[in-house]
Amino acid sequence: MGFSDDRYGFDVLDAGARRARSAPAVPVVDAERDLVVEDAATGFCGAVVGFEKGYDGDHVRLEDRRGATRIFAMRPSAFLIDGAPVTLRRPVARAAAPARTASGSVAPASSRARVARASRIFVEGIHDAALVERIWGDDLRAEGVVVEGLDGLDNLDDVLADFAPGPSRRAGVLVDHLVAGSKESRLTREVGPHVLVCGHPFVDIWEAVKPEVLGIAEWPRVPRSEEWKAGVCRRLGWGTPTEGWRRVNRAVSDYRDMRVEVLRSVEELIDFVTAASGDG
Repeated sequence: MGFSDDRYGFDVLDAGARRARSAPAVPVVDAERDLVVEDAATGFCGAVVGFEKGYDGDHVRLEDRRGATRIFAMRPSAFLIDGAPVTLRRPVARAAAPARTASGSVAPASSRARVARASRIFVEGIHDAALVERIWGDDLRAEGVVVEGLDGLDNLDDVLADFAPGPSRRAGVLVDHLVAGSKESRLTREVGPHVLVCGHPFVDIWEAVKPEVLGIAEWPRVPRSEEWKAGVCRRLGWGTPTEGWRRVNRAVSDYRDMRVEVLRSVEELIDFVTAASGDG
């Protein structure tokens, strides 16, 4: 009768290897600050508050709910999260995201303003200038672009005549309510080859601020027979236009608060005036 050399009918070592192969892998977890873990050996439970370097490798410092801290070696499977074993590792330092200006551009390494270019951007009034400064001020200083007010679009021809645009002295003009058939479209129809007019469809720069930023559902409709800012303030209960402007000005912090039509126009104007040949 045949027989097996294995008196137990199986290879004990081979069975152990099979069990080891079938055991679930212990996850490796980044020990981010404030992560709560339990030391499996001692039962000490606390949040990650720091790291120490030991002769045998990295150690993690945990702080319990009473403020007591202890240091533990970061050995494989040495900790528990929600009762399940884990292996902690020190997080890899992440590269800091580049700083951004209010317009969303990458902030320059130096905050020193460039010497002003000959080219200029003109806007209709002080509110336009304030919002352009709020969002693009850092970019404009880095590029050496000055923004000037027209004190009304009716003054555009006189301002451009004094400015005398040329190949190295370009003028960009930001215009409210630049739509077909409007007074603004007629006033900007013929401005010369070294002038770029960009606009938006809103009656006033206020309306280019997203209404939700101001806590309103939408900008009210104001008949042409009324002065727009005064009509808006009456309908919204904002008091005088001066008080209304304070609300609008305080609400805007960066490009995300403005409508895309204005963002696109200002970016186009900046590109135009900074591309002037021989400028700056």
